[in-house]
Amino acid sequence: MDTKTFIITGVRDQARITRSFDLRPKDPGDSGAFDFIPGQVGLLRVKTEDPAYFAFASAPDDPDLEVLVKQKAGCSSALYDMKAGEEIEFLGIAGHGFRLDEMKGRDLVFVAMGTGVAPLRSALRHVLRRKDEFGQLVVLYGARTPDDFCYRDETENWKDSGVELRQVISRPDGHDWSGPTGYVQSLLDNVLPSLTSPVALICGSREMIDQTRERLGKMGFKPDEILTNY
Repeated sequence: MDTKTFIITGVRDQARITRSFDLRPKDPGDSGAFDFIPGQVGLLRVKTEDPAYFAFASAPDDPDLEVLVKQKAGCSSALYDMKAGEEIEFLGIAGHGFRLDEMKGRDLVFVAMGTGVAPLRSALRHVLRRKDEFGQLVVLYGARTPDDFCYRDETENWKDSGVELRQVISRPDGHDWSGPTGYVQSLLDNVLPSLTSPVALICGSREMIDQTRERLGKMGFKPDEILTNY
């Protein structure tokens, strides 16, 4: 893909040191050239920083691309401080994403940790517009503290749409939290027995993915029923 220029059209605080950025092609003629599969990631370059990968948090048919950025170093830090109206370079798309059309009729269990919720949000938004084509929808979302959960303004809408949402934090000390504590993979035992044909979609750290994959395997999941986006 040729390098394209994108304009930041919106910035929102989502969690502690985490913001979402809406992006739109500077050239309106490029708008139809960025088809992607939910779960894929974009390679972005900001100013003089080395390019970095950011997962799309938007669905393919949303009007703008959206990425979730945690303030770290390099490209992430530079993008985190940018404002609406500024420009970035879009270099390409990577990852195989989630082939949701192949999962029609199945129960979908979205398992995310931290900013790993971004690619799963992309997939969930896509599925919710076609909800009658799928079975039960379950979102298991883990974070360090309540302040690290992203898209808190959307979770009630997910519930109203019939999504079973369960959240867990790993560092409860000093926080007003009455929900479960531990790691997100610990929630699997409570939801999977009620599902008839589940497929797991997982995003998070490599350690979390490996642990979740191992746990699901012990629960009877076949390898092709445990999916990652990259």
